[in-house]
Amino acid sequence: MQSDNLAPDIERILQARHHDPFSLLGKHHEDGCELVRVFLPQVDDVSIAEGNLQLQRIPDTDLFEWRGEPGAVPDRYHLIWHDAANHEHIAHDTYSFPPQLSDFDLNLFGAGKHRHAYRILGSHVHDVDDVQGILFAVWAPNAERVSVVGEFNQWDGRRHPMRVRGGSGVWELFIPDMEPGQLYKYEIRNRESGEILLKADPYAQAFEVRPHTASVIAGPSTYSWNDQAWMDQRPSQDWQHTPMSVYEVHLGSWQRGPEGEFLTYRQLADSLVNYVKDMGFTHIELLPITEHPYDPSWGYQATGYFAPTSRYGSADDFRFFVDVCHQNGIGVLLDWVPAHFPKDAHGLARFDGTALYEHGDPRLGEHLDWSTLIYNFGRNEVKNFLLSSAVFWLQELHIDGLRVDAVASILYLDYSREEGQWIPNQYGGRENLEALDFLRELNIVTHEEQPGILMIAEESTSWPQVSRPTWTGGLGFDMKWNMGWMNDTLEYMSEDPLYRRYHLGKLTFSMLYAFTENFLLPFSHDEVVHGKQSMLNKMPGDEWQRFANLRALYSYQFCHPGKKLLFMGTEFGQGLEWNSTQILDWYVLEYPYHQGVQRLVRDLNHLYKTQPALHQVEFEWRGFEWIDCQDADNSVLSFVRRSDDQFVVVVVNFTPQTHNGYRIGVPEAGEYREIFNSDSAFYGGSNMGNGGSAIYTDDLSWMNRSHSLSLTVPPLAAIILQLKQNA
Repeated sequence: MQSDNLAPDIERILQARHHDPFSLLGKHHEDGCELVRVFLPQVDDVSIAEGNLQLQRIPDTDLFEWRGEPGAVPDRYHLIWHDAANHEHIAHDTYSFPPQLSDFDLNLFGAGKHRHAYRILGSHVHDVDDVQGILFAVWAPNAERVSVVGEFNQWDGRRHPMRVRGGSGVWELFIPDMEPGQLYKYEIRNRESGEILLKADPYAQAFEVRPHTASVIAGPSTYSWNDQAWMDQRPSQDWQHTPMSVYEVHLGSWQRGPEGEFLTYRQLADSLVNYVKDMGFTHIELLPITEHPYDPSWGYQATGYFAPTSRYGSADDFRFFVDVCHQNGIGVLLDWVPAHFPKDAHGLARFDGTALYEHGDPRLGEHLDWSTLIYNFGRNEVKNFLLSSAVFWLQELHIDGLRVDAVASILYLDYSREEGQWIPNQYGGRENLEALDFLRELNIVTHEEQPGILMIAEESTSWPQVSRPTWTGGLGFDMKWNMGWMNDTLEYMSEDPLYRRYHLGKLTFSMLYAFTENFLLPFSHDEVVHGKQSMLNKMPGDEWQRFANLRALYSYQFCHPGKKLLFMGTEFGQGLEWNSTQILDWYVLEYPYHQGVQRLVRDLNHLYKTQPALHQVEFEWRGFEWIDCQDADNSVLSFVRRSDDQFVVVVVNFTPQTHNGYRIGVPEAGEYREIFNSDSAFYGGSNMGNGGSAIYTDDLSWMNRSHSLSLTVPPLAAIILQLKQNA
């Protein structure tokens, strides 16, 4: 029933090795006849519904054929078959449909320039000649055969082999009559080794709940956004000169339900948003919610770069969360991880049996610290995968910015490697040139696609111009985490106050480089895990001193130039290290000292947002000037923060000794008032300070200033003073 020259093709179909099943299956014209050939394993009989045309089984195979006069079978015909249990099925023949992806899209993807690759790759509801179904597409250039498998075909890779689109390495298949919501993966046979792999879809926009790892066919979003006012103003927001105070959150351990269950995105849209709004934070930063299989990774080992994790609900549930944030004036940032990915068998690792997304050489492709794999930024398709992921979150889910994780590990070829464990670049240097190009393109693309979003680098080295435009040679980020400030400040605060006089330089050093980048000052999750202790327990001294130290530290942070970030729990002085398997220790808010820290952070946020001098000029020298940075004997710092037309005076005492009659020079003569005091009894302090009464300058030159003030500086505390005419 078939010519001899077809025998090898038929063998490849039967063995599930054929790279182009459409050349054999479906409707064809052969020797003046019309031919329909179907491969359906474990089926008893097959017919064409239009005309009730019975197909004949090719002996000893699951291939069926019909031959007849041309024109007897329409282009879009239905097959009817009965399975072994004699259940009847009817559907359009998958192999009667032509290719669906355009050459233009494939060329863009191959060039690494398809900013919306998630719209063509993955699984999507699709219509061909009024026939509805699902279009699947996946990049696997070293595969001999790729099939879509799922519940709909008993996970049988013989049933739905895909067609490869020339040299693009992209495989596609339109399966008619399918509905969203079904589980699926790709079964991939490597061209060289014959290895069979079962992989989740890299571009899937939904996954089943872990520990299961199948992708889910996502239907079009039905969510109706209500944040138009927010989105309209986002492109023109003057973020450099407006306050930004970020609350960093791990959704799974912030709070949980009464039975210990995760809160859903919709529940968090109520409880978390209300809390953040009450506390006065301007943004929520989410630890990675890109789909990930392993809870203790906190999301940093992602397998689904286009899917909010199903732990907390659906993508539309997440849209609701973001929408509610925006309606309440709160921005949403996402921790996004392009530095590495896990080795999970269902994920990107050796995706088509070869090192595809990663480098083949472990000196380039394996992250030794985290036992993860490093993206090959030199491959256009890999770069396109990451670029389109970034655009997806910003555009489709209205995220306001990405905090790009572990940028230092991307920049340096020798990051955390010993000699002999890394390969120099073409010039013999340690810089990852391909990664540099990727980061610059990432920042160009995201800002062009979604003006007004923020790209923030977690970068821990002295790499220059991280937050400077690409056209000046910079990396193009908007901001950089100030890890140096964080480390130095925490080291200083861990010292016994008796010895802080010898370490004041750890605090003043930050002002030597404070305006070389647009800095964000982070006290993040990384500082309260792995034996580093909680923020509270980093502080020395007895209970009162530890809380006073913490209040002084936060006050110093909010007065120091740079945007602010606090990790959840630190805002009320959680005593234990963060544990991602447990909720925060909210019960400690029954105790006055913890209540005091929470009140202090709430008031600092309010003061920061309402006092232009504290936020308007955070990235330029004109917003800051020292009054005295050399009083090491008393461990006191004093400085001025300025806006365009106002200033405040900040004095911080890092010892438990009250300083009475402490004199500082001030910029202008007049009446000053103490507008903030971290030692207030309201915060759990000793209530020392200058009260609400007026403090008048003396005509006494001090610290090279013509006027000065005599102050009471409370112990382990910060005070903020304002000239009356500025109030």
